[in-house]
Amino acid sequence: MNVQGASAAKISGVAVVSIPVSDPARSKAFYVDQLGFQLVRDDDSIPCIRWVQVAPRESSTSLTLVTWFGTMPPGSLQGLVLQSDDLDSDYRTLMDRGVSFDSPPTQQPRGLDAVMLDPDGNKLVLQRRP
Repeated sequence: MNVQGASAAKISGVAVVSIPVSDPARSKAFYVDQLGFQLVRDDDSIPCIRWVQVAPRESSTSLTLVTWFGTMPPGSLQGLVLQSDDLDSDYRTLMDRGVSFDSPPTQQPRGLDAVMLDPDGNKLVLQRRP
C-alpha cells in the first residue's frame, strides 16, 4: 500500500508497553525495588486480571506486567531499550541490587549498552543515552 500523499496519522508517542511475566508481584518488586521504577497502578478490580503498571521516573512511557496474553509467554520479550545518563554507574548500582546481566557494558555499533534479565528472562537493554 502506497501512503505517499496520504495524510499522516497523528500518533504522538508510546504510552504503554506490555511485559509478559509469570508472577506480577515478583515482577513488580523487580521493576520497583531493583530497577527503581515508580509504581503507577496496581489494580485487581477486573476479574482474572491484575493490572500492574510501572514506569521509569520522568518517563512518558510505562510498562504493564501482564499474564493474560496467551501469545506472549513470560520471558518472550527481547530488546526493550531503557536509557541511562550514566551507564557505568547504573550498571554497578543494579548489579549491587542483584540484577542479572549478560555481560558488563559493551560498545556496540548503536552505542554503549548492557543486557539485563528480569525474573522471567525478558531481556532489557540498558543503553547510554546518546
